Amino acid sequence: MARPKPETFDKQKTVAENRRARFDYAVEAKFEAGLMLQGTEVKALRAGEASIAESYAEIRNGEAWLINANIPEFSHGNRFNHEPRRPRKLLLHEREIAKLMGAVERKGMTLVPLSVYFNGRGRAKVELALAKGRQAQDKREYMKDRDWARDKARIMRDRG
Repeated sequence: MARPKPETFDKQKTVAENRRARFDYAVEAKFEAGLMLQGTEVKALRAGEASIAESYAEIRNGEAWLINANIPEFSHGNRFNHEPRRPRKLLLHEREIAKLMGAVERKGMTLVPLSVYFNGRGRAKVELALAKGRQAQDKREYMKDRDWARDKARIMRDRG
């Protein structure tokens, strides 16, 4: 029998975060995916240099790929240094890939990376979200709800 997956992922060191994604998209499900990296990419990530602000994930030929993620070249690398914006393969189970592919094709959803981090075992992971894009009106409602939740917490804290 398979172990149940934990709700939150074991994030030890967050390298890059896509904070704008939670505003632009309504997140419906989250997945943890491994990253297939080259040697100098791991060193650049450990130095805390990465950006996933303009990146997205897609499924090609039954494989998941992280597109347009920027991991700059390692400063002490030699001629075998990596290309900064190359597509990187995401490591997911076939069942997860099939689930993601079905949601993207049928429901018109998007695969958005939320964060890149190292887990407790030192492996580079990507937190992927299956999300639906928000319209301008939805974004205004989201901001209004978020502000009210913040004000409500402040009122409750002040009243004791």
